[in-house]
Amino acid sequence: MEELLANPATTVVDVRETGEFASGHYDGAINIPLGIVPLRIDEFKAMNGPIVVYCRSGNRSGMAMNLLKQAGLTEVFNGGGLHDMLVYQD
Repeated sequence: MEELLANPATTVVDVRETGEFASGHYDGAINIPLGIVPLRIDEFKAMNGPIVVYCRSGNRSGMAMNLLKQAGLTEVFNGGGLHDMLVYQD
């Protein structure tokens, strides 16, 4: 995960709700709540490089990862929960 996050081409996506995102998130992450991930597949497909998704515990990000892989994306990784992600933040 550390190598993925160090890659400037990696996009980090927080799939928590907007209120959760507003209360704290991984630096540089974009917020696309799990419920609207299926509506924004084209946006995900336009991302160049790996995608790391995370949430509060790793459950919603796991679902998001599965949705994206079912849509044909291959470089999608579950970063787990926010606390897991913050370990890698400078």
